[in-house]
Amino acid sequence: MVQIITDSSTLYTPDEAKALGFESVPLCVNIGDFEGRDLLIDMDDYYDRIRKGGIPKSSQPPIGDVVDVYEKYEGHEIINISMADGLSGTYQSACSAKEMLEDGSKVTVINSKTLCGPHRYMVEKAQKMKEAGHSAKEIIEWLENIKEKSESFLIPQDFDFLRRGGRLTPVAAALGSVLKLKPIMTLTEDCKRLDKFAVKRTMKSAVDTVISHLKTRNLDSRHILYISHADALDDAKKIMAQMKETFAQLEVKILELSPVFVAQGGPKCVAIQYIER
Repeated sequence: MVQIITDSSTLYTPDEAKALGFESVPLCVNIGDFEGRDLLIDMDDYYDRIRKGGIPKSSQPPIGDVVDVYEKYEGHEIINISMADGLSGTYQSACSAKEMLEDGSKVTVINSKTLCGPHRYMVEKAQKMKEAGHSAKEIIEWLENIKEKSESFLIPQDFDFLRRGGRLTPVAAALGSVLKLKPIMTLTEDCKRLDKFAVKRTMKSAVDTVISHLKTRNLDSRHILYISHADALDDAKKIMAQMKETFAQLEVKILELSPVFVAQGGPKCVAIQYIER
């Protein structure tokens, strides 16, 4: 049997994941003296702590938790679909947990090279393939192919969160001094860091720039686009309307970012991502 495992980059809680047939191990987050697990803490309290000056930090799931989930499915063909290596230690932790097993030969750890929306889609599709009777080999082949067919853009409102997180190229980090502009960040080619895609003066011009780029990718019914936000639902809805007006056949979904990604991108940030189906 095949068992799909992932992490909270998919924005699924452990209970939500189990209801759909797979396992999700949440990342860790702390702010001041408070420590918790991603998607399992009160968001109103979390944002309140940030407003009062708290600086949130995130880290990969405890390796023991990952080992426990692997051991729970001993004898299964396990596929662990991890968020992008480099943006978190989650992938490396998943690989280390595999090495701690008496026999890790049936565990395959996939670096999704993405996060949030596209990562969520990869896990959902892998689970559906499993339920349709596809083998682990077939699912892994699909995952390795599709992970190269995605792009991600992030528009932060407070660049200091990204700069403190250390997930930027040196050039991108220098943008921190340009506080009144709207930088558009994108994943580097190796998907390990964030780099500057463009810099605009307003949210609207930033979104227009992303849309102009997406037009060159000919987005249509073959793709699904995610707009993920950190307490910025109004912005997300406006962007969704623009996307639907521009790409009539494109399926667009809105997601709310979890504490871990608020810690990385900052409150009010918006991510625009697509993946080929």
